[in-house]
Amino acid sequence: MSNEEKGVEAADRVPPGQTVTEGFPVLHYGNVPYYNDMGRWNLRVFGLVEEEVTFGYHEFLALPQREFRNDIHCVTTWSKLDNVWEGVPVSAVMERVKLKPEAKYVMLHAEEGWTTNLPLEDFVRDTSFLALRHNGERLTPEHGYPVRAVVPHLYFWKSAKWLRGIEFMEKDKPGFWEVNGYHMYGDPWQEQRYDFD
Repeated sequence: MSNEEKGVEAADRVPPGQTVTEGFPVLHYGNVPYYNDMGRWNLRVFGLVEEEVTFGYHEFLALPQREFRNDIHCVTTWSKLDNVWEGVPVSAVMERVKLKPEAKYVMLHAEEGWTTNLPLEDFVRDTSFLALRHNGERLTPEHGYPVRAVVPHLYFWKSAKWLRGIEFMEKDKPGFWEVNGYHMYGDPWQEQRYDFD
């Protein structure tokens, strides 16, 4: 494939207003959490479930894992193509959870109280997963170690770093970023970046 053909292919994969980067920019608000004792880390699954589930770190690592390939798009206008991740499919977590029928939305809870919301149908897509590694390397603290959600079809702020909780809800409500002006849904192809109405 020629460079020109590669450029056309990449253009079809980059949403409006985005610029491709070879790097992996680090963007966050507040502190970067560092973990010295993984025995104290857990992932809580709660809300509209028949029974709450909490995974310890080693229990979480024992869940089925696989490789994922995707492009990611940040609301701040950068896109990174051809990412290779390893992680736990959302479906593997959902096999351990029985949802109540009224569950329609998800709130992802991260360290230090950061949250972001999304519809249940987006969370459970085959392309959504809980990442442990990126491009062959364990996630760094700056990129969400030990576990970050990845929901690649939405702007990257919906892919919560430092994941600690998955809450199932009946009604949609804004998370931290959405309360502070980010769009409630965040479709890159629709440029749903901000919502100040």
